[in-house]
Amino acid sequence: MRVFFSVSTIALALAFLAQVVAQDFDRGRQAYDRGDYPTALREWQPLAEQGDRDAQFSLGRMHENGKGVPQSDTEAINWYRKAAEQGHEQAQFNLGGIYRFSQGVPRDYAEAAHWYLKAAEQGNEGAQIMLGSMYYSGRGVPQDEVLAYMWYSLAAEQGSSLAFEGRDFVAGKMTTYALRKAERLYRDCLNRGYKGCGK
Repeated sequence: MRVFFSVSTIALALAFLAQVVAQDFDRGRQAYDRGDYPTALREWQPLAEQGDRDAQFSLGRMHENGKGVPQSDTEAINWYRKAAEQGHEQAQFNLGGIYRFSQGVPRDYAEAAHWYLKAAEQGNEGAQIMLGSMYYSGRGVPQDEVLAYMWYSLAAEQGSSLAFEGRDFVAGKMTTYALRKAERLYRDCLNRGYKGCGK
């Protein structure tokens, strides 16, 4: 005997499942916020193992900070990477920091720039600032004041005073021609929603 399910029945089942997952994640977040780390871990671990990127990021944060689990850079990196590979912006930013500042791994500026770029393309202000700094110093990327100015400007657009300072400092080192080029790249990048910037 064959059983057929209508599209609406399947859609309802998927919506219900998504709601259950969201409730479990929210229970974990509430527990974490009140310092009940064992409950947060109980809620998030199964979700993370099933591929939920928010739960994976949250486990990474727990391991990085030793909240409810033994502090482990290795486990933090493992969970952050899983979430980052699914496009989790903050996990991408955190991985960039781990590689830039050599937290449990050898320092790798190129790997840091890779993850910062992924987060920056989603509008992550901190990642944009870090890319500005890395392009200015030539760490992990070719030294390029134009791209440094562009990334600092994108972060400044979001209101970061640190980005304003970085942008103004870099601008003071640039020729008029380079500054015009950087302004054009900045506007183009903003119009493209941060995608494919500087290429």
